[in-house]
Amino acid sequence: MTQGRDHVFHRDWRKTLPMIDRGEGVYLYDRQGKRYLDASGGPAVINIGHGVKEVIDSMLEQARKVCFPYVGHFISEAQIELSRKVVEFAPPGMSRVYFVSGGSEATEIALKVARQYHLSKGDPSRVKIIGRWQGYHGATIGALSVSGHTSRRNDYQPYLLNFPHIPPSYCYRCPWDKAYPACGIVCAHELEKVIKQEGQAHVAAFIAEPLVGNSLGAVPPPPEYFPIIREICDRYGILFIADEVITGFGRTGKNFGIDHWKVVPDVIITGKGTGSGYTPLGAVIVHQRVFEAFEKSERPAFFMGYTYSGNPLSCAAGLAVLGYIEKNRLVERSAQMGKYFFERLGRLKDLPMVGDIRGKGLLLGIEFVKDKAKKTPFERSRKISETLTDKAFQNGLILMSGAGTADGVSGDHTVVSPPFVITERQIDEMAELLEKSIREVHAQVG
Repeated sequence: MTQGRDHVFHRDWRKTLPMIDRGEGVYLYDRQGKRYLDASGGPAVINIGHGVKEVIDSMLEQARKVCFPYVGHFISEAQIELSRKVVEFAPPGMSRVYFVSGGSEATEIALKVARQYHLSKGDPSRVKIIGRWQGYHGATIGALSVSGHTSRRNDYQPYLLNFPHIPPSYCYRCPWDKAYPACGIVCAHELEKVIKQEGQAHVAAFIAEPLVGNSLGAVPPPPEYFPIIREICDRYGILFIADEVITGFGRTGKNFGIDHWKVVPDVIITGKGTGSGYTPLGAVIVHQRVFEAFEKSERPAFFMGYTYSGNPLSCAAGLAVLGYIEKNRLVERSAQMGKYFFERLGRLKDLPMVGDIRGKGLLLGIEFVKDKAKKTPFERSRKISETLTDKAFQNGLILMSGAGTADGVSGDHTVVSPPFVITERQIDEMAELLEKSIREVHAQVG
């Protein structure tokens, strides 16, 4: 179907998209029969693969019972059972789960949880949330305010809240021009500096992705980073919110990305893989110590919900997804296949334009540069990442492009985040298509 002849307000009304027909495992097929290897899992959504019968059957069974009672009127068995399963996956001490329809909603709820927590503790002046530059936490106004992705913020600056940001933990392009480990993890200690500058009494929380996902290209921090962050948050009485929208439920080879650093957040937000694309679903997971502040407070119940929060159809789908992950040991598989994934795609490091390859598990980012020795980014006008994504799509490979990698404006990267069910043979196929596409783009741009 040609865009412009339908009534859809398309995200990019200049592009003509193929009509999707079906999905099977790691592949998608359009109406013309062309097969695409879904190397991005959507935007890191499809954890368990396309077309899993158990999930579809679970949704059908729930739909036959009831799809939607309002969460303010009824509780459902699906909601209760999914909350239990989420807590089983979560780090120790996480005890309460609020369900939403996706990552942006989860971020908004987390901001409200932080505000209400400090109100319950008698600290009404704590209103500021500290984010990180080049991080991304969602498209809604509150989520975009704590995000630090310049191009996504630009058009909406007049609407955004004045929240402070610190530089990302980004060893390939250290903002302080230091090298690990002699750097002293200055990127983590910057949080304390900003807390003091803003005034401890005014800071409510710090939010960060364990690995900075699609906005920076799967960048992990050094080992000491999150333990230092946790200690600073504790010392200054602020909440640590871990954004696990991309990294949650096994993407990095652990249940949650933060588990790699043995740190327990106060709040975890999830989306994407929570429902693995079978339903819009996200969650806010709250530590018991945070929930106790609400229990002990004399404040009345507060409004922080959405119409579809906790609806049983989405919860039934999410429960089936997490059950499938657990039954088939897909978190362990993500770690196991991640080793081959990085070994195979790591060979692309010698290709023209490839400056850095990083990530964990089945989340990998490739940063492109004009000069490898100097790490010089391409001019944004050349749209290297978009050109690569389009070229790969023509070759039957689906990727996620990213820009602003170097400084928020310049720089290009791609993110590779396939379903956990991918095989070594399919990783080989992916690597071959990706190499072909990179070489074609390099030949095109010179």
